[in-house]
Amino acid sequence: MLEDFKGKVAVVTGAASGIGRALAERFVAEGMKVVLADVETDALHAAARELEAKGAEILAKRTDVSLADDVSSLAEATLDRFGKVHVVCNNAGVFAGGLSWEAPLSDWEWVLGVNTYGVLHGIRTFVPILLEQDEPAHVVNTVSMAGLITMPFSGPYCLSKHAALCLSETLYHELQSRRSPVGVSALCPELINTGIGRSERNRPEHLKRPSDSASPERDLVESAIKSSTAGGLDPARMADRVVEGIREDRFYLLADEGTSWEAACWQRLDDIRARRNPTLGGLGEQN
Repeated sequence: MLEDFKGKVAVVTGAASGIGRALAERFVAEGMKVVLADVETDALHAAARELEAKGAEILAKRTDVSLADDVSSLAEATLDRFGKVHVVCNNAGVFAGGLSWEAPLSDWEWVLGVNTYGVLHGIRTFVPILLEQDEPAHVVNTVSMAGLITMPFSGPYCLSKHAALCLSETLYHELQSRRSPVGVSALCPELINTGIGRSERNRPEHLKRPSDSASPERDLVESAIKSSTAGGLDPARMADRVVEGIREDRFYLLADEGTSWEAACWQRLDDIRARRNPTLGGLGEQN
């Protein structure tokens, strides 16, 4: 179990903004050395400068987590600079919505590439390093409450997050079977004040949407994501949740008790237990 963070090394993907930026700031406050990885170069280096101005030891590395070679290069740069790594946050994420049968393949490829393969590449690259070190360490995969429930018009996102949660649970069991000192947590944020509603800004050119792929359902859900996340929780709340989860060696880092997100999870579990058709949970009251 990793309890003392001072002097340790953390790697955070999607670190230039949102939850990733908040994680980096919190790790710096804990006395850690932090590797910032992001696909958005200008924002990445701006974040690095601001953290270095606070006296932190920072390495900034442009990384496209959908590419295995980029993540391998990130690990090499981390070890070259700091020698070790203790916390790995596979956090980068994007969103695309629309009807499942109408969303272009480029949406599926992009979202799964970042949200699912980004986590997979992080695991395949960093877990062998953590195992070889054989000392307390932790992997944090940013999933979503959407990895525990389903919502219409969000097929690529929900699928990617369900897969990321499955992968995280599998990793947890595998490390437990090895009696490894490496812990695992699945961070499942609710609506957070991040730029995920503007994910399109970082979509690679070869995965751009066809000009004729718009639909009322896609416009509806993507507009809702933009407006609702703008009023979402402070990302610093997620950073607190992660640090507490690592120290307590907790796997499920979920939305607060008593929220409509939690109620939607219980609704889905009840549907499964009762073998009844899926109920669309009411998420109109979330904070």
